[in-house]
Amino acid sequence: MKADEKEELIAHLEKMMETLKFGSITLVVQDGKIVQIEKNEKVRLKPNKHR
Repeated sequence: MKADEKEELIAHLEKMMETLKFGSITLVVQDGKIVQIEKNEKVRLKPNKHR
């Protein structure tokens, strides 16, 4: 991986982590290279007595 590719990847990860409160970030690898970044966010709802 080239230095500029690493910097771009790190920048994307930092941005995702800043906005993620609960969840996960997954790196998708093909042929030994990262080709995709996925962010799964969990949102917890407050209990509602009327449900």
